[in-house]
Amino acid sequence: MSPIDESLAREIATVPGIIGVVLGGSRARGSHTADSDTDLGLYYRRPLDVARLDQLAKSVAGPSAVVTELGGWGPWVDGGGWLRIDGHAVDWIYRDLDRVRGVWAEAEQGRFAFHQQPGHPLGFPDFGYVGELALGRILADPTGELGELRERFGTFPPKLAEALVAGLWEGDFLVAVARKAVSRGDSAYVAGCLFRLVGVCAHALHGAAGRWLINEKGAVAASALLPGAPDRFGERVDAMFAAVDGDPIHLSEAIDAAADLVLETADACATMMR
Repeated sequence: MSPIDESLAREIATVPGIIGVVLGGSRARGSHTADSDTDLGLYYRRPLDVARLDQLAKSVAGPSAVVTELGGWGPWVDGGGWLRIDGHAVDWIYRDLDRVRGVWAEAEQGRFAFHQQPGHPLGFPDFGYVGELALGRILADPTGELGELRERFGTFPPKLAEALVAGLWEGDFLVAVARKAVSRGDSAYVAGCLFRLVGVCAHALHGAAGRWLINEKGAVAASALLPGAPDRFGERVDAMFAAVDGDPIHLSEAIDAAADLVLETADACATMMR
């Protein structure tokens, strides 16, 4: 059985509470490798029959397969199952469809937040729910609701773009607070500031370009490929982190480079949004 077998997706969609199934991640984008995981978004409304879903998981992935209760993995990636189907890693990931709709309404008004969530060091961007569906491939959609939403989500909200670019103020703030750790050689704190700074820049650039960015993984490489991104964006980020070694001189150099990157990101965003 293929890990993206549409017959399996249709079977999942028969579980009470499941509205539809969407293929996400690199396999949806066509950028996967042979050993890439398969991410399946299981869009649901409460009540979800987790027991029935667990039975189905065991039938296709073996008796040791387990799916979580709702909320089992945290507040935003709220559960699912890490399965192996015919030797392939297949992740079933719950997505509350009403919550997706609510996030879209906020995004249209330019309101967003990064939320604490295991596995997301920058924080889970709530608008990531919208981007996942916009970029995903629908495998099962009995009512047509997912297809209708996906069509609406294809246009990046202008107010969200403006808000993400406006969020670059935090980059300047992070530069200022990182400098306070230099005299102590506090490389961990500086690294944390720089990581968040790079994330803020990446989201601003994607917002200005009207592109969805839904995860920290690959964010730097994706940003470097955007038309109009700061020159050598990825190489400069790598050089910044290579300089975080506890030496106050090197830390200062890394922070100076970060300050330049924020400034150039702001200029790039302004040009992209004209």
